[in-house]
Amino acid sequence: VQLQASGGGLVQPGGSLRLSCAASASGSISSISVMGWYRQVPGKQREWVATITSGGSINYADSVKGRFTISRDNAKNTVYLQMNSLKPEDTAVYYCNALIRPKFYVSDMDYWGIGTQVTVSS
Repeated sequence: VQLQASGGGLVQPGGSLRLSCAASASGSISSISVMGWYRQVPGKQREWVATITSGGSINYADSVKGRFTISRDNAKNTVYLQMNSLKPEDTAVYYCNALIRPKFYVSDMDYWGIGTQVTVSS
């Protein structure tokens, strides 16, 4: 199982981007309980951005509340992050994360995708 993220890029302040992250090898997955996004700036710790459970419960970091929207498509094992009203301080490498129960496993495993760069600059 791998997480494959896409959608990063360069955008002007006030602009929007949409990130996607899909869990591959769906035939090997029994369930995905939580999917989310984190971000990291060089020299700083990785920061939680938002999470969504399989039941649709959502939480956001205060820094993105009202501007970012997380959603997921359970049939596609995919999580999205719609980012609006972007600010220069949103510049970071964004990582997707998921708690996945592979088939024949008795507990969830923590998976991380390769980060995608988001740069907000004029």
